[in-house]
Amino acid sequence: MSKTRCQWVSNGSPLDLEYHDSEWGVPLRDDQRLFEFITLEGAQAGLSWATILKKREGYRRAFHDFDAVRIARYNRRSVERLMNDTGIVRNRLKIESTISNAKAFLELQQSEGSFADYLWSFVDGLPIDAGRRRIKDLPASTDISDAMSKDLKKHGFRFVGGTICYAFMQAAGLVNDHTVDCFRHAEVRRMAPRRK
Repeated sequence: MSKTRCQWVSNGSPLDLEYHDSEWGVPLRDDQRLFEFITLEGAQAGLSWATILKKREGYRRAFHDFDAVRIARYNRRSVERLMNDTGIVRNRLKIESTISNAKAFLELQQSEGSFADYLWSFVDGLPIDAGRRRIKDLPASTDISDAMSKDLKKHGFRFVGGTICYAFMQAAGLVNDHTVDCFRHAEVRRMAPRRK
């Protein structure tokens, strides 16, 4: 018997299914992986998530597995190298924003103790279980993602609008937006402490 999944992945590729079934919505508290996710969500702007997922390994290779310390030291030659790398989205603004975001990320780590602590503070440390029944009930952004966007921009981040931040929150498990009929909704719900 086949599993019921979120509608957005129902006709997905094996790569999409693997991502949905093992990563999407899982509460993530590892700084380097969070930096990867926010970078990839920004890279997606104007594109499909399937495009970014196919290029994910290219991004990991090109950006030294999202090592922010190394990325923050990238220079003009690094940008030109990346502009010629077919394994990533070759958009100069997105490439340059990854470098400036790495610098902002390191500053936030320094001031907040960890990037994870900073991000999770927007949801009081616990995932929001949205309990959505249909894919059409999923919002493009929320007051929380808009607040996160505004604060990240204040700290120097780019390509972090409210819609990008909400997609990031979904991906990194700050919100459980698996629809309630999806087999992953209950699994992801059990991965995190409950709100009182």
